[in-house]
Amino acid sequence: MNRTVFYLSDGTGITAETLGHTLLTQFDSNPFRQVTLPFIDSVDKASAVVQEINCVAAADGCRPIVFSTLIDAAAQEQVAQSNALVLDLFSVFIRPLELELAQRSSHTTGRSHGMADRASYGVRIEALNFALHHDDGASTKHYGDADVILIGASRTGKTPTCLYLAMHFGICAANYPITVDDLDSNQLPRVLWPHRERLYGLTIDPERLHQIRNQRRPGSEYASLPQCRKELRHVESVYRSEGISSLNTATMSIEEIASRVLQDARLERRLF
Repeated sequence: MNRTVFYLSDGTGITAETLGHTLLTQFDSNPFRQVTLPFIDSVDKASAVVQEINCVAAADGCRPIVFSTLIDAAAQEQVAQSNALVLDLFSVFIRPLELELAQRSSHTTGRSHGMADRASYGVRIEALNFALHHDDGASTKHYGDADVILIGASRTGKTPTCLYLAMHFGICAANYPITVDDLDSNQLPRVLWPHRERLYGLTIDPERLHQIRNQRRPGSEYASLPQCRKELRHVESVYRSEGISSLNTATMSIEEIASRVLQDARLERRLF
């Protein structure tokens, strides 16, 4: 039976989605239809949402699941009357925190993903710009300013990991591809020599790399399994000879890769 899941928020809905997705991964045998309804910042909007939830309940023949991070008590009370399992994520945590800290929360909407902290916002934008300007070896001029430089064969996850490090941790991350042209030499490309202490290597299983590349360039030499094996043998040999820490990304999400890089490279995050 398909179950509909609603994520409700008076802001972007990112917090509700993140917490809800995490919980639903424990029930992977159930198919879910997921709906995000952000910016529910009035009782009237909450009332309209209740009508939508009730219509879905009638159509599905079962109660939807609602993950809510609504701050406004009146709006949340309205949603609680819907024909659904309503999980009020903020109240679960806010009340115990109020008791422990002996103070009432501000009940201010939009704090977690707004621009309340402009300094943090500036750090995020600066890190994102750095990652974009130093993607795929496009520019190496400011490698000395990088917190980390990811290296590895093409399609091992360097670019999305750099962007995630920037967006979520404020890390200035560059990335440089070890290409076919580098295979003749069993050493680092010369441009990376001055930055050895900033290097972190990504690798992957040959079969997985073959699968990824074949989606991009089907039937090409670039995507062939022998070529993938050859390139990975080369880059892993370089990692060993140069003493570069590395990580196999074959079964890891971008979030996991970024967190491991942050930990292994002992990077100091600038965003929390």
